[in-house]
Amino acid sequence: MNTETLDAPPTLGALYGRALLTARSGGDTLPDRTLELAGVSISADAVADYAHVCGFRVGGDVPLTYPHMLAFPLQMRLMTDREFPLPAPGMVHLRNVITQRRSLEVGEPLRLAVHAERLVAHPKGAQVDLVSSIDTGDGAGTWSSRSTYFVRGASADDAAEPAPPEPAPVVGKRPHAVWKVPGDIGRRYAAVSGDVNPIHVNGLAARAFGMPGTIAHGMWSKARVLAALSGRYDPASTVDAVFRAPLRTPSTALLYTAAAKDGWDAVLRSTKGKDHLLLTVRPA
Repeated sequence: MNTETLDAPPTLGALYGRALLTARSGGDTLPDRTLELAGVSISADAVADYAHVCGFRVGGDVPLTYPHMLAFPLQMRLMTDREFPLPAPGMVHLRNVITQRRSLEVGEPLRLAVHAERLVAHPKGAQVDLVSSIDTGDGAGTWSSRSTYFVRGASADDAAEPAPPEPAPVVGKRPHAVWKVPGDIGRRYAAVSGDVNPIHVNGLAARAFGMPGTIAHGMWSKARVLAALSGRYDPASTVDAVFRAPLRTPSTALLYTAAAKDGWDAVLRSTKGKDHLLLTVRPA
């Protein structure tokens, strides 16, 4: 696989405009290259803004989900490339698996890398994995993530290796928290992440892409659940989240958690019993 080294982080606003111009579906070939960006550092102010939106304690460790904010512009740069076979507008996040070896620190130099793989058919379209990693120069990947995205109505073959089994959290029948999901959480999360996918910020656009209305970002839901578990898991962890059903905004969601043998299980569920998020936390 070839490597393309970037001089600066891609500008998300320009990429979303590009996405509308280059939107397409079909095809079975992914770009044969990795995007890299060195010299990246984490801003204390940006982490604080993210913590406020997602429920983490301000001033604590850099949240395990925060580095996704750094990698996402590279993901968008790859997904809006003319070679990319799936359209970026309306993409739905199906699953995200993060493995972190240690907490990242504010100000330390980071090298980001992103590539795409496993373009496969889905019963209602096609899906693809965007694989991101962060190296801190110590010879080992400090943080890595695999995000699976879905496009309704697109096509792909099934030549890639199958995905690993989904997490199967085991929780009790009684919720541990009841959350009122704000109607503006999509816009607030978009402001700190740059992810302004219309399904999260505009009701008419969301319905045009087959959603019931605006829905919360999957990575906000994952971060919000992890924030509720703060202090109960080690920074060196693997957190596997499946975004099972759209979380409408505004709405009410119920959080179920349970200690597992070597970690934590959690489910975010609607008041009607529909699972929005399945999540497991295990030692890395």
